[in-house]
Amino acid sequence: MPLLLIDPDVAARLDASTAVAAMRDALVAAHAGRLIAPPRASAVLEGGRLVMTAGHLADEWYGFRSYDTFGHADGEQLVVLHDARDGRIRAIAVGEEIGSRRTGALGGAAVDLLARPDAGTVGVLGSGRQAWTQIWAAAAVRPLTAVSVFSRSAARRTAFAARVRAELGVPATAAASAAEAVRDRDLVIVATTSERPVLSAADLAPGTHVNLVGFKQRGRAEYGLDLLARAGVLATDSPAQAGAYEPPLLLAGTAPRDLGAIAAGALPGRGTADEISVFLSVGLAGTEVFLLDRVAALLTSASS
Repeated sequence: MPLLLIDPDVAARLDASTAVAAMRDALVAAHAGRLIAPPRASAVLEGGRLVMTAGHLADEWYGFRSYDTFGHADGEQLVVLHDARDGRIRAIAVGEEIGSRRTGALGGAAVDLLARPDAGTVGVLGSGRQAWTQIWAAAAVRPLTAVSVFSRSAARRTAFAARVRAELGVPATAAASAAEAVRDRDLVIVATTSERPVLSAADLAPGTHVNLVGFKQRGRAEYGLDLLARAGVLATDSPAQAGAYEPPLLLAGTAPRDLGAIAAGALPGRGTADEISVFLSVGLAGTEVFLLDRVAALLTSASS
């Protein structure tokens, strides 16, 4: 019988260091051509879409993730892992934790590859699940010393700061504005649902690294051309997926570097300490399955 995991199982067994290491391995595997990760596919249904991403790690496994855009408060994702040798289903995960921790861990890998080694202060725009997993993963790759967070809801940003203090042991405060949250910070995480820019590049100090997680298309983006103009390094986890967006991504004619190529040492990352680096998170396909494979392996080894 395949392993069946729900969110509490994943949360209890998947720590940030393991997740980030898995995503670095996935990025390198994709760059090397071992991880086959085609762009997502979707079916338009009444009231929304059913979306699927798939991946295949050569000679080891294949699988998929499915989710919908109907906007249900209790909507769940499904991740299925098949053994490539016989096609049997090895593990199934139902819920949100695999997907959200995957996205956070890709952001953590970007921080590890692009941010200054001494980066310790973080400004967060957004206070939802994606913002949390980004800071959760960043704390695994940099010795964080201070976090400031801003979102539209004063109650939510206050609760987010309290969670950072309680679970990560990092001093954290709720900021009164986006500018206050990001000013003079080494790392900036933008994980909002805004379709208009919430970050002003003028508020960023030289040497800042920025993770962009939310909307990033022309006419619907949480950042603006001012950020792209200041970026010395612009990278993404999947250039193929970045090029498949419709409407296209807001890129100002700049082709982002492949984060997997940077991880593999085939392309340079940050050039100088004062350079601003930007990571456009598009969600490399197959990485949820990659992460489920790691969790399944941990469970199997623990029970043997």
